[in-house]
Amino acid sequence: MDWIFYLQNAIDYIEDNILETIDYNDVAEHIGFSNFHFHRTFALLTGITANEYIKKRRLSMAGEELSMSNAKIIDIAFKYGYETPESFSKAFSRFHGFNPSEAKKSGTSLKKFSRFSIKVKIEGGKIMDYKIEEKGIMRFLTASKSFLNEIINEKENRDISNFWTECFNNGTIDTLKKNSIDKGFYGVCLPVSKECDSFKYGIGVINNDTNNTAEGFEIWTVNPSMWAVFKCIGSDGQCISDMWERIFSEFLPTSPYKMTEQADLEYYYENDENIFCELWIPVERK
Repeated sequence: MDWIFYLQNAIDYIEDNILETIDYNDVAEHIGFSNFHFHRTFALLTGITANEYIKKRRLSMAGEELSMSNAKIIDIAFKYGYETPESFSKAFSRFHGFNPSEAKKSGTSLKKFSRFSIKVKIEGGKIMDYKIEEKGIMRFLTASKSFLNEIINEKENRDISNFWTECFNNGTIDTLKKNSIDKGFYGVCLPVSKECDSFKYGIGVINNDTNNTAEGFEIWTVNPSMWAVFKCIGSDGQCISDMWERIFSEFLPTSPYKMTEQADLEYYYENDENIFCELWIPVERK
């Protein structure tokens, strides 16, 4: 399975370079993913971001080394990527619950964060409804904002939700509605570039009149694609996060499709089935 290969490759690269100056951008480049796509894939498959994995592995190893050697704290701090003993001490204390000097005392209990190990086990047996749609070029009139890749896996983060609230309150949604050719609203998630640390999120409507762009808005063009479409059932945005986890853990590993790296969509429409939105992800056959 492709996802096993790429995830294993990413973990091996991290572990082989754990003492080097690396972050998720370097790992993404190594396995040939965009920063955005790798950050989201790693976080959804493991439950933790790659940067957090690197940080916890280093602090775990630093604790072991302090307890087993006569190395100076300042040397351990530099070895594991900290510029000052003070920044190392703060991070160490948050992770282990005490400062680095305590780790040198006999009988001190350390926290260990083990290397990820991929094991394939039999799962499934759950019904997951989806449909495959093919669409030509779609053009959206959007109000957009940039967000850091890191917010993708922050379950309590409300930056995008707050952006929707802002657009409702300042009249943006009303303007979009007047320029729409259908009744739906879209949340369009657009990676900026392969190397970028942020992505653009647009609230938009279908609008094919590229010569009539309202002031302060942009026309975004999404190329023809095959889409896997999933209904997010729930009363708030948590159902979107839950569906993304199911897509990466249940759908993509065993389906004949793989996700491509163009924009993905949330489609919001009036309904009476407690459907929060539809999630459209671009796919192609493996």
